[in-house]
Amino acid sequence: MSKLIIRRIAGALGAEIAGIDLRAPIDAARMAIIRAAWLEHLVLFFRDQALSTAEFLAFARRFGEVIEYPFVKGLPDFPEVIPVVKLEHERVNFGGLWHSDTTYLDMPPMASMLIAKEVPPVGGDTLFANMYAAYEALSPGMQAILQALKGVNSSAKADASRTREDRLKTDARSSAREEFVAEHPVVRTHPETGRKALYVNVGHTVRFHSMTEEESAPILQYLFQHQVRPEFTCRFSWQPGSIALWDNRCAQHNPINDYHGYRRVMHRVTLAGDRPQ
Repeated sequence: MSKLIIRRIAGALGAEIAGIDLRAPIDAARMAIIRAAWLEHLVLFFRDQALSTAEFLAFARRFGEVIEYPFVKGLPDFPEVIPVVKLEHERVNFGGLWHSDTTYLDMPPMASMLIAKEVPPVGGDTLFANMYAAYEALSPGMQAILQALKGVNSSAKADASRTREDRLKTDARSSAREEFVAEHPVVRTHPETGRKALYVNVGHTVRFHSMTEEESAPILQYLFQHQVRPEFTCRFSWQPGSIALWDNRCAQHNPINDYHGYRRVMHRVTLAGDRPQ
């Protein structure tokens, strides 16, 4: 088997792994290297992977338990795999803002994995941001304040719910009209690395526990801007067969909506996580 090549793509986070065909069996030693790289770089990218849906799902299961997304139905034969689609006539893209996936759940997902099926001729990149770096760049005084706070996260926050509307017209689950709400620490300790990460996001975090939205807004607005400073981010340009695996516990992502008039089709799986601490 060829040697794995791990290449960082930015200073803050992100690494591309070459020298592997994900259709072939992967032994435990290689999986340990890949997982260690993922924990170090927060998001991994693989190019030119001609995986069937079953092979894509099997690779995701090497990292953890695959779970279903609460709002959109999966593929008919693979309900755990959801299509992430923007059609030529649509103007809003699914999940098109900075966020960590489904933080409105009591046990948000550990990770998400995406494979590109169809991409526009240009545009449709995805940005990622390092929440370890965002937390560590805060002053000691702000860190101390945030350590004592919990954030209230809702699935009904307007900007985020708007990005689901096109998919809900045709692919909604029966639970799609429900509102999910969960409280989580504003500063989360990663269960595998032990590092602290900022754990609020503009897509889902509404306010702080025991505070009103108005009282919470000044600090939240500062954090939302701070946590996606350019020096905390990387950018990935998709090609058919590209795969991204990101750690929702310490990274955020933002798919850029700059390809109106073109189709973009991705398949996504979600991996079960634990209760943030």
